[in-house]
Amino acid sequence: MASIEENFPRGGIQKKTTEKTGKISHCVLFLFSQHLCEGMLLLGCIKEVSDFELVISLPNGLTGFVPVTQISDAYSKMLSKQVAQGRSPGGETSGMLVRCIVTSVEKSADGRRSIKLSINPKNVNRGLNASALTSGMLLSGFVSSAEDHGYLIDIGVNGTHAFLPRQKAQNYIKAVKRGPDLKIGQNLNCVIEQVKNEGRIVRLSVDRSEVAASLATEQQNWTLSNLLPGLVVKGKVQKVNPLGISLTFLSSFTGIVDFMHVDPDKSMNYSPNQVVKACILSVHPTSKDPQTNSPMIALGAVVEESTVKAFYKQFGAIFELDDGTHAFARLKHLSKNRKSFKPAAFKAGCKHKCRIIDYSLMDEMCILSLKYQVIGARFLQYQDIHTGDVVQGRVLALKPIGMQVKVTDGIKGLVPSLHLADVILKQPEKKYNIGDEVKCRVLECNPAEKKLFLTLKKTLIQSKLPILSKYEDAEPGLITHGFVVCAREFGCIVKFYNDVKGLVPKNELSAEPISCPDKVFQEGQVVKVMVLKCEPEQERLLLSFKLSSTSAPEGKSEHTPKKKQEMVDVKVLKKKENGLEVSILEDEGNVIASLPTVYLSDFVANCKLLWHCLQEGDVLPRVMCLSDKGDRIILCRKSAVISAVQEEQVVRNFSEIQPGMLLTGYVRNVMHFGVFVEFPFGVTGLAPKVSMSDKFVTDTKDHFVVGQTVIAKVMSTDEEKQRVLLNLKVSECSSGNPAAESFSLLNQYFKEVKEIRNLLKRRESGIARSLCELMPGKELQLVVQDVKEDGSALFSGSCVKGLTVTATRYHLGDKSIAPGEKTKGLVLHVDVLTSKVYVSLREELLKQRPKQQLKENSQHSAIVQHIAEEFAIVSLETGQLAAIPIASHFNDTFRFDSEKLKVGQTIYATLKMVKVNDHGVVLAVQDPAKKNVFVRVRKESETTLEEMLAAAVTHSLSVGDIVTGTVKSVKPTHVTVAIDDKLTGSIHASRILDEVPIDSFPTHTLKAGQKVTARVIGGRDVNTHRYLPITHPHFTRSIPELNVSQTLYSCNFSALSYTVFLFVCFVSSQYNVLKNWLEVEVSPDIRGRVPHLMLSPSTKVLKHPEKNFKNGQALSATVTGTGVTETNLFLSLIGIPSLQQGTITVGVIAKMIPHVGLTITLPGGKTGKVSIFHLSDKYTENPLSDFKVGKVVRCYILANENGKIQLSLRQSRLNPRNSSKVEDPEIMSTKDVKKGQLVRGYVKSVTPSGVFFGVNKKENHIELSLLPEDTGMPSVLPESLGLPRYSAEEEKREEEKREEDKEKKEEHKLKTKRRRKSSEIEQVQPKKQTKKEKELEKQKKEKELCKLEAALMDPSRQPQSADDFDRLVLSSPDSSILWLQYMAFHLQATEIEKARAVAERALKTICFREEQEKLNVWVALLNLENMYGTEETLMKVFERAVQYNEPLKVFQHLCDIYANSEKYKQAEELYHTMLRRFRQEKSVWLKYASFLLKQGQTEATHRLLERALKALPTKEHVDVISRFAQLEFRFGDTEHAKALFDSTLNSYPKRTDIWSIYMDIMIKHGSQKEVRDIFEKVIHLNLAPKKMKFFFKRYLDYEKKYGTEETILAVKTAALEYVEAKSSLADA
Repeated sequence: MASIEENFPRGGIQKKTTEKTGKISHCVLFLFSQHLCEGMLLLGCIKEVSDFELVISLPNGLTGFVPVTQISDAYSKMLSKQVAQGRSPGGETSGMLVRCIVTSVEKSADGRRSIKLSINPKNVNRGLNASALTSGMLLSGFVSSAEDHGYLIDIGVNGTHAFLPRQKAQNYIKAVKRGPDLKIGQNLNCVIEQVKNEGRIVRLSVDRSEVAASLATEQQNWTLSNLLPGLVVKGKVQKVNPLGISLTFLSSFTGIVDFMHVDPDKSMNYSPNQVVKACILSVHPTSKDPQTNSPMIALGAVVEESTVKAFYKQFGAIFELDDGTHAFARLKHLSKNRKSFKPAAFKAGCKHKCRIIDYSLMDEMCILSLKYQVIGARFLQYQDIHTGDVVQGRVLALKPIGMQVKVTDGIKGLVPSLHLADVILKQPEKKYNIGDEVKCRVLECNPAEKKLFLTLKKTLIQSKLPILSKYEDAEPGLITHGFVVCAREFGCIVKFYNDVKGLVPKNELSAEPISCPDKVFQEGQVVKVMVLKCEPEQERLLLSFKLSSTSAPEGKSEHTPKKKQEMVDVKVLKKKENGLEVSILEDEGNVIASLPTVYLSDFVANCKLLWHCLQEGDVLPRVMCLSDKGDRIILCRKSAVISAVQEEQVVRNFSEIQPGMLLTGYVRNVMHFGVFVEFPFGVTGLAPKVSMSDKFVTDTKDHFVVGQTVIAKVMSTDEEKQRVLLNLKVSECSSGNPAAESFSLLNQYFKEVKEIRNLLKRRESGIARSLCELMPGKELQLVVQDVKEDGSALFSGSCVKGLTVTATRYHLGDKSIAPGEKTKGLVLHVDVLTSKVYVSLREELLKQRPKQQLKENSQHSAIVQHIAEEFAIVSLETGQLAAIPIASHFNDTFRFDSEKLKVGQTIYATLKMVKVNDHGVVLAVQDPAKKNVFVRVRKESETTLEEMLAAAVTHSLSVGDIVTGTVKSVKPTHVTVAIDDKLTGSIHASRILDEVPIDSFPTHTLKAGQKVTARVIGGRDVNTHRYLPITHPHFTRSIPELNVSQTLYSCNFSALSYTVFLFVCFVSSQYNVLKNWLEVEVSPDIRGRVPHLMLSPSTKVLKHPEKNFKNGQALSATVTGTGVTETNLFLSLIGIPSLQQGTITVGVIAKMIPHVGLTITLPGGKTGKVSIFHLSDKYTENPLSDFKVGKVVRCYILANENGKIQLSLRQSRLNPRNSSKVEDPEIMSTKDVKKGQLVRGYVKSVTPSGVFFGVNKKENHIELSLLPEDTGMPSVLPESLGLPRYSAEEEKREEEKREEDKEKKEEHKLKTKRRRKSSEIEQVQPKKQTKKEKELEKQKKEKELCKLEAALMDPSRQPQSADDFDRLVLSSPDSSILWLQYMAFHLQATEIEKARAVAERALKTICFREEQEKLNVWVALLNLENMYGTEETLMKVFERAVQYNEPLKVFQHLCDIYANSEKYKQAEELYHTMLRRFRQEKSVWLKYASFLLKQGQTEATHRLLERALKALPTKEHVDVISRFAQLEFRFGDTEHAKALFDSTLNSYPKRTDIWSIYMDIMIKHGSQKEVRDIFEKVIHLNLAPKKMKFFFKRYLDYEKKYGTEETILAVKTAALEYVEAKSSLADA
């Protein structure tokens, strides 16, 4: 390198280095960015300091950038530990001189070059070594650590420790005034004072005088490789020319000073051989501090006249400004383009208009531009742009976050996606193209961070209203434009310029109330707002959309007393036991008020619920101030009280009270003698006990509670004592329209519940959100958890996690449920306060019905399903749920038990709101005419309500009278006849035809409007519909019952108790599914019921009885019995059923007993049992699988003895004519089998002497054989039974006593069914054993016992049974291998459940510290479920395993299980889940890559690598790329793998571990040429000698194994050359 010298205006020369030659180039070295190359050393001056880089001013007006990681190693460590705080990195400040080395010069798309620099001493001083250090040398270093007596300085020289004594640093610390100590990472210019131990220890000084006095001398042995910028030298002038000066220094170096660093006036004053002092690429330290010489003229200033001082045709021109300072303009800035450039215009003395565009600290000159577009530019830098300015720009790029706009060459801005238009654009690329000119308005400008945000909303760009860019400008009453960024229940948040934002409360959104602001206002919407209040210090802004309202008066006191009845918005500060502590928002949150719980709502239930749901920070709008006593403000949120105040239906003082007034208030206190009621404005009255209720008052506390809203009527006043007597009776305080009042209460209640639900939706709690999603009428999939003693049940389900789901005994219907059973439930009510969900399982509610159009004010009968505190849920006949109010008035709070609604009660309801509201129910009120009256379910034979009322007139008819009338309406079981204008009669279906054909409909023979003559045969009561005798006093007010048939039969049914009677009846209603019977009518006053099994002998009819029997249908029935009243009959349509042996009947399965059989309900209420051996003619492994409870079946009665009925379902019994072959014929006795016959049956019991099988129902016993040599099939009995094996001869000698067999069979019943077994039956006549035979048998058993004990004592014995495994796991409970062998033992016998049980037992037994052992069992259980279980069981085990183990390991094992079982789709889904959950774990990425490559998805693997590099930390990248490349070699594309390794090693050539891996893989997979190329690359790297020795040795071993003598010699020669080069370098 060479040096260039410069003479500054006030002294000092700077040099630039050229090659070390005696010949000087005619062309002066003027630095351009394209001349810079990597490794070039420069001196620079810090121009700007930012968070991530330093901006460095370089000679000749160039600018470079130092990344924050290239400052020093000490500072990088501080960054990694996140210790460094603040903007200034290390301790660098603007104006500080630094030595730099060029690391790269990058060229951008527009042709600009970016110079990247490093000031790390390791890079700058890399030409120095320890032996080259001498006293007096000037070096740069960084503080690496602070010690007791000084500082350790990093000077970047390997093997050298530099120390700066604290006393040598004191003067410097005082001069810079930046604290008492030097900071770690601070840059210093140091002078070497002393060198010890051949340069290993160096003592430094940073004293400014010593640094300034230091000169580079020849004795310091500076060489071209270590010559540093910033050195001060003495040089001798060689030649002077207009472009600069050439000189020599340090005897052998030649340097050039360019024209920019020589004053044009003095440039010709230098003479050859003149000695001058110069600084290499720097200002002489004794001259001036560059930091103090910033230009007097601000950047961007336009200079009207600047004089040309000198012009250099290849470089540019030097100008003199008005104040005498010099400035430089590059050639490209002298004219618009090269064609328009005229050199003649730049002769010395010419004047030009120019603009200062930059300042070069190194050259101490302003940089100028003469381009007219630059001079006329509105903005030159970010500081020139102000918030609210309208600017023109050009579209640069469209990105997901917004659109990038170029304002000028050096200024770019971002238009966020929200601001691309007045509305949000889904596809902005259709509206904007790259290069389009756009007009924008500045939203925010941050010059320090060079950030500019713009908007393209036309309303904002064209707005003439004031710009609101800071809170201080927000004066109350100011109207301006803003944009909505958030709309919630509490109001809208509006944003302005410079991130100023404010709140528009809900009550200020519009003159009309808005319930859902988020539906009215959209994000990004431009709105015009008025400022109501501003707190600049807290950055709070209160706004309004009501522009016509007057602004708040200025200077209002923060603690102005609240006016009574004033409406305010409040924020919850604290929840207390009896209420809320809130702050009033309109008073800047400084005024604290109290909102008692009882004042939160008109409804007691909602008061508790609101208090429960509200949290600190929630805003409550429109709360009324009740009282303000200075130190305590009481608020109220009761809508009825607020409405009364707003409608002026209040009294402000005692004098305004008049008797008879109706006033709305709230209970202040409840005493034993009455209730004190308070009204707004503080007036209080007393309602005595006698005036509290229309009902008798026993205890006042049963009727009213403190805080309850009431309406009181003023009875009298006492002016002297200021007392008011009130009346709270509903009869006195009601408006006279109870239906309207009760509906108003119900409607208001649900409005408040809706607000509470909206409040819960904003909560992060999953339980709160689940409560909001559940609505009455919603069907849920539930699992029974528990059935309580009172008959109620608890449920669980995925959609109701964390909630208590319950159903009462009534709502379980007739269902018999068991824990674990899945079922459907209908939501009736959700209690948010207790997190309870009430459901119903009743069929009539769950049944899907066609939706019917409901009409307002229509009347319906309804059944009460659930009773809450304020309302009841009822079901209409249409299947829809409705809500009815319990109270008809605020004061209607007490009712006796007889008046209370009961679940299951039928009432009449009048619909008021037929549209289903947000709570899933329609709103209705009880019919006032029939309120609280238990209404009996009416039959079809009873006329409609209107007909009954019309018939309730007095008449003089008697039995036997002949009347003539007109048919009014025809019903299925009766016909209504109008006798005259007022009187209506009824004809029953049995009184129409003389002979009724079976299955006909008699009422259809009469038509509406037909004239009929009939005889009066009785009367019916209007209300109860009961028949009345002629002598009854109300008979003359009954409905006449008529007869039109010729004959009248009647019968005394009291005699039917023991007599069978056959007659005609008529279906009166649909088949009752719940009661399982069909209701019929014999005559108007006699009814009957036909049980399910008495309807038909056909199973098809019994399966769907509702389809086969219609209302009004005539049937022939047999009486089987009578009820208590003898007018209710028990009937049968199939006659009297016979249950004799050998008959076939129908039945319904009532119970299923595993391994035993079925219990079946038979006609007449009898029950019978079916043995498991009589279910089918064919043996099946699961004999009960085809049956379920409730199924209708045909049965054959095998026996009926002593009340016990034995049945058979074998088809050979039910259809004996069927010629199909029976696989397993019925064996009734030992005569039915032959020796050698193969039969199939079920294991009945296991005894020490053998296994008993059931093949028939008799007690005779037959010897069986299960030996493979007998059956021809493999052994089916597991060895775990412990049964000894015998030979055929021994078996024949074995006999048992029949009595003992019977007892053992009962004692050893098996609970689980066995696999299919083939058995051989051999008939042997029983005979007694002799004494000798018994002795032989005893000896034999003892021998076998000894053998068994000896085998068990053998340590090498393998476990053969479950008992063996139990003993092993008892001795080693923490050994997972034993548990896994135990599971495998059960799986070999296909006993899956037992294997599962062993796994669960292992998980409970293994010590919790043995994590790996437990994990092994979990993996085995996952494998088991994958092979033998379902996806659902596998997921359950997986979820449990994740909870109890390290989740990542469990995920990886399940992925392997899926892959091994070829479930590739499930594996891929699981891998995607892992990438989301464990994105920072590189093992997950590598495992997925291996999976993809094994599937042949190489392209997907390449994409996965890109994703992995984005997700993982930078330090992991090299390892990940290497691992991916290794996988590619094994399973994928070898060429791509090579490319990965090559690119990685090019970037990280010193990673010897990667080189070694690459070599190993290429030796296995590559050619010899490729391997040798890799070795050649490695041995030419600049690595440590120890590493180079390792690679040379590997290269030599490779050539010895695969090469020739020539290649071996070449490797040795290369190694020798390397050693010689290293030794020569050491000598130098």
